[in-house]
Amino acid sequence: MNQVKKMKNTNRSVLLGAAFLMATSAIGPGFLTQTTVFTETLLASFGFVILISIIIDIGAQTNIWRIIAISGKRAQDIANDVLPGLGYFLAFLVVIGGLAFNIGNIAGAGLGTNVLFGISPELGAGLSGLLAVGIFMVKEAGRAMDRFAQLLGFVMIALTVYVMLTAQPPVGEAVAKTFVPDTIDIFAIVTLVGGTVGGYITFAGGHRLIDAGMTGQRHLPQVTRSSIYAIGVASIMRVILFLAVLGVVSQGLSLDPDNPPASVFQLAAGNIGYKIFGVVMWAAAVTSVVGAAYTSVSFIRSFSPVLEKYHRYLTIGFIVISTIVFISIGRPVLILVLVGSLNGLILPIALGVMLIAAHKKKIVGDYKHPLWMTIFGVVIVIAMSWMGGYTLLNGIPQLFK
Repeated sequence: MNQVKKMKNTNRSVLLGAAFLMATSAIGPGFLTQTTVFTETLLASFGFVILISIIIDIGAQTNIWRIIAISGKRAQDIANDVLPGLGYFLAFLVVIGGLAFNIGNIAGAGLGTNVLFGISPELGAGLSGLLAVGIFMVKEAGRAMDRFAQLLGFVMIALTVYVMLTAQPPVGEAVAKTFVPDTIDIFAIVTLVGGTVGGYITFAGGHRLIDAGMTGQRHLPQVTRSSIYAIGVASIMRVILFLAVLGVVSQGLSLDPDNPPASVFQLAAGNIGYKIFGVVMWAAAVTSVVGAAYTSVSFIRSFSPVLEKYHRYLTIGFIVISTIVFISIGRPVLILVLVGSLNGLILPIALGVMLIAAHKKKIVGDYKHPLWMTIFGVVIVIAMSWMGGYTLLNGIPQLFK
C-alpha cells in the first residue's frame, strides 16, 4: 500500500514538474517583453490575442504530448520515423532557436540581478549561468530541475499579482474587448503562440516525461491533464501581466521604450515594484535558461550513444556558450520579439509531423488518436502556417524600419 502511494506521489510530482518546466520555459524575458509591448499597443484588445493563443496552445500541446507519450520517443526520433532526415532538420531548427532564446534569457537574468543588487548585467549573467549549471551537476538533476521550476514559477505569479492589484486595471473593459476586440493583430497572435509553444518550448515537458518513464496508454489521461495545466500556468501569468500593463497605460502613463516591463512594475508600485520586477525578471530568465538548455540538448542526445552518454555535459556546455556569447557580444533588444515570431513558424512543422505520426502504426502501435484532436491539430497547422507566412512577409520587416 505504501509502495503504491509512493508511486502515485512520484508520478504526480513528475507531471507537475513537467508542467512547470514547460510553463517557466515559456515565461522568459521575451514573454515579459512581448506581453508588455503588445498590451501598450493594442490595449484591452490584446485580451483577444491572448484568448486565441491559449486555444491554439492547448490544441498544439495536447496533440504533441500525447504522441510523444504514446510512442515513448522524443520528437526528433518520431520525425525521423515519419520521414528519414526530417528529425535532424527539426532538431536543427529547435537547437538554433533555443540557443538564440537562451542568449536573451541569460541577458534577462543579468538585467534582473542588476535591478536587485546593482551589479553589472554581465556579472549577474555569469553568476546566474553558474547557478543553472549547478542544477545539472546534481545527481538527480531531473528532480532538482522540477523543484526549481515550481518554486520560481509560484514566486513569479504571486509577485506579479501584487503589482497587478496596485495597477488597478479596468477589468470590465479587458473582458469585453477579449471577446469583441477593436483590432485583431495576426503578428501578435503568431508571436504569442511562438513564445508559448513554439520552438523548443512545447517539447520541454513532453521530453521530461520521456526521461521520467511516463509513457504508454495508461499514462495518457495524466499526460493530457499535465499538458493543459502547463498552458494554464503560462496563461495565468500572461493574463496577470496583461492586466498590470493595462492598468498602468490606462492611467495615461508612458512606458520606458528601453525596458517596458520594468517601467510597468515601477509605475504601478514604485521602488518596491521595481525590485519586484528584478525578482520576476531573474526568475523568468533563469528558469528559461534551464528549460532551453535541457530541451535543446534532448533534441540531439538520441542521435548517437556518445551524445546520450554525455548529454548532461552537453547541457552544461549549452548554458556556458549562451553565457559567454552574451557577456562578450550582448544581444539586440529586438531578438526577444523576433525569435518568438520565428518560433511560431516551427510549430506547424512540428505539429504536422506529430499528426502524421499519430496515424502510423509502426510509431503508435494500436493506439487510436481521437478524430477531434486530429482535426483540431490540422486546423492549427493550417492557421499557423498562414499566419506565420503573413508575419514573415509583413510583420517582421516592420520591426526593422
